Amino acid sequence: MLAALLLAGAEPLPLREALSGIMGSISLVSWIFLLIPQVTENYRDGSAEGVSVAFITIWILGDIANLIGALWGRLLSTVIALAIYFCVSDVILLSQTIYYNHVTDALAARRERAPCSTPADLHSPTQPLLARPRRKSSGAKSRHRRSSSRRPASLSAILRRETSASMTILRNILVISSICFAGTLGWFVAWRSGAWSTTEKNDDNREMPGGAEMLGYLGALLYLGQVARIPQIIRNHHNKSCGGLSLLFFLLSLLGNLTYGAGILCHSSDRTYIKDNLPWLIGSLGTMSQDVIIFIQFHIYSRNSMETTQVCSAAIYDEN
Repeated sequence: MLAALLLAGAEPLPLREALSGIMGSISLVSWIFLLIPQVTENYRDGSAEGVSVAFITIWILGDIANLIGALWGRLLSTVIALAIYFCVSDVILLSQTIYYNHVTDALAARRERAPCSTPADLHSPTQPLLARPRRKSSGAKSRHRRSSSRRPASLSAILRRETSASMTILRNILVISSICFAGTLGWFVAWRSGAWSTTEKNDDNREMPGGAEMLGYLGALLYLGQVARIPQIIRNHHNKSCGGLSLLFFLLSLLGNLTYGAGILCHSSDRTYIKDNLPWLIGSLGTMSQDVIIFIQFHIYSRNSMETTQVCSAAIYDEN
C-alpha cells in the first residue's frame, strides 16, 4: 500500500527497485544519526569507559578497507558516502575514547600525586566548634531517624528507574519510527526531483575488480570475523554491565545493517550481482548477529541491576 501511494502519478517503477531505494535511504538516515546517541552519552558522562578501544580500532580499519574497496569498485555514490561517514564517525568516537579514558585519567593521576596542603586552621582553637566535623550520633532514636530517611529515597529511586526505563523504550520506538519515515520520505523526494534514479543494467553487469573485492572481504572479516564486537561483548560480560553504552546506538546499528542488506537484495537476485556484493552483504547482515547479542546483554544486565536495587532497598526498609 505504501509503495502504491508513493508511485501514484509517477513514471512506472519496479516495486523491487522502489523497495531497494527506500531501504537504502533508511539505512543512510540510520547511520547519519547513529553517532549522535553514543557521542552525546560520552559527553554527558564525561567518560567513554563503556567503549572498548579495540572495538573502535577494528571498526575503523574495516571502514577504511570498505571505503577503498567502494572507491576502487566504483560502487554507488550512496555506498561511498556511507563509507566516508563511517570513517569520520569512527575518528570522533576513537578521539573521545582516548581523551576520556587516557588523557583525563593521566591528568587526574597527576593531580593526585601533586602535594596537597590541608588548611592550617582546620582544627585551630580559634575556629568555631560548629565548623568542625561532627561525630556520628548514636542511639536507637538517631538510628531510626537515619533508617527512615533512607527508606523513601531508595523506594523513590526504584520508581524513577522504572519510569526512566519506560520512557527510554518509548523514546527508542519514536526515534526508530521517525528514522524509517524520514528515510522513506527522503527517498521519495529524491526520486521525484531526479536526484535518485534506477541503476543501469550496465552497472550491474560490470566486472568487480579483484582488489576491490579483496578489500570488501577484508572489511567484512573485520566487521564480522566475529572480532569487531567481541571485545565489547567480552567487556560487558566481564563487568556484568553495559554502562556507558547507548542502547539506541546498537538499535540504530541493527536497523542500518538490516536495511542496507535488504536494499542490496531487493535490487536484484542475479547470481553475479549477489557474488559481487557478497562482501558488503556479509559485513552488514553478519554484524547484526553481534548487535543482537549486545541487545540481549542490555536486557539481562539492566534487569539484574533492577533486581539488585530492589533487594538492597528491601534490606534497608527492614533495617531496625
